[in-house]
Amino acid sequence: MGKAERKRWSEDFSEWYNELIEVAGIQDKRYPVKGMNIWLPYGLKIMRNIEKFIHAEMERTGHEEVLFPALIPETEFQKEAEHIKGFEGEVYWITHAGLDPLDVRLILRPTSETAMYSMFSLWIRSHADLPFKVYQIVNVYRYETKHTRPLIRVREISRFFEAHTAHDSYEDAERQIKEDLEIFDRLAKFLALPYIVSKRPEWDKFPGAYYSVGAEVMMPDGRTLQIGTMHNYRQNFAKAYNIQYETETGDHEYVHQTTFGMSERLLAAVIAVHGDDRGMVLPPTIAPIQVVIVPIPKKDSEADVFAYARELAEELRTAGIRVHVDERDIRPGRKYYDWELKGVPLRIEVGPRDVEGKKAVLARRDTLEKITVERDNIVGEVRKTLDAIHENLYQRAKEFLEGHIKRVDTIEEAKAVFEDRRGIVEIPWCGEEECGLKMEEELDAKMLGIPYPEEDAKAPEGKKCPVCGREARFIARFARTY
Repeated sequence: MGKAERKRWSEDFSEWYNELIEVAGIQDKRYPVKGMNIWLPYGLKIMRNIEKFIHAEMERTGHEEVLFPALIPETEFQKEAEHIKGFEGEVYWITHAGLDPLDVRLILRPTSETAMYSMFSLWIRSHADLPFKVYQIVNVYRYETKHTRPLIRVREISRFFEAHTAHDSYEDAERQIKEDLEIFDRLAKFLALPYIVSKRPEWDKFPGAYYSVGAEVMMPDGRTLQIGTMHNYRQNFAKAYNIQYETETGDHEYVHQTTFGMSERLLAAVIAVHGDDRGMVLPPTIAPIQVVIVPIPKKDSEADVFAYARELAEELRTAGIRVHVDERDIRPGRKYYDWELKGVPLRIEVGPRDVEGKKAVLARRDTLEKITVERDNIVGEVRKTLDAIHENLYQRAKEFLEGHIKRVDTIEEAKAVFEDRRGIVEIPWCGEEECGLKMEEELDAKMLGIPYPEEDAKAPEGKKCPVCGREARFIARFARTY
């Protein structure tokens, strides 16, 4: 875990998280609509840095950005029966304009399939238009009835990323899912987040999907948090919204569709997975300030620590490093506390002796270790240290995740895992829904699904389903979730 204290982070995670969201300047929860929070400047800067990477990945893979209205007519929403059934209990309805009742009720989008696909039917005409790949980052609204939690479970998801694609075949849609997983893996490494990917059981797939895949991280309290989803719709929505294309032979076929979704839960995962008792620990890739320089003046010294700090900052800034000099007239200890709380990856301390000796002290946020470096090597040492911090955050989180995955053979063993330290339980499963739901009930846990890709999900030979005793076809994952 490194030298930093992480006890409260793991033992009292809920209180730690709720407090940190506000004191670290991520969001203010006091807005007078439950489950709708205000992004504060520091939190929004972090989220924008995550989104910059997502935008670059979308550009790299040939997705075009669009921006759809937030309102969806009830007539469009009702076209896909399974989809509306999945969301009807979460929808915000708009029934009046001023004092006048609307002829057609509107909903605030809970997700965008029913908004987009009537337009796809107008835009997609020929095989030459395929594959068709668009994305947007927007607000979505869901009447969440459970206990709300900032960034994790809210009623306004304000940074909702969704990519929607259309293809000429099931095989090309499958290729898109693989591309989505590659994009997600690059993003997860950018955020230093290890994760698992599971194919959801039939009863928990996205409404209207042929199948759904979800990516989870392990939270400090042993619960999992879903931070990414990919869905293959086959032709389910295409038939409901009449999205057809003309083939090279002049025939008309329905397109195959996929979606890929993420949200501000990405930031929640970063805060939760990497944090410690002192506050956030941000990966250098997304930290608004990668290096903070703290001058430490002494009354009896002629050394100008402030000028020296500014020189260091300018050199680092020129090298492309995000740096800030803290010249506030408060005690150094208070400055350390503030920047550690905000998760700044690296602190540079400069006192009179450092000025005279042409040195600087580097303090790592992840391990709290300090090293003294030469002034002439400052850029190289800072870059090397930032890389080391990122790698350490990833490895530390990977060890935590892997240490909380336990493979068992019986319900009793699975219960013991959840009683002990929670985490993810992997257990043989025959593949029948009845047995899966029975295990969910017995374990008071959710089936995340089976490992994906499916070749990794086959049960070892001779394993039996603990519910029915039949030969197990799969390994199923269960966890307590957010």
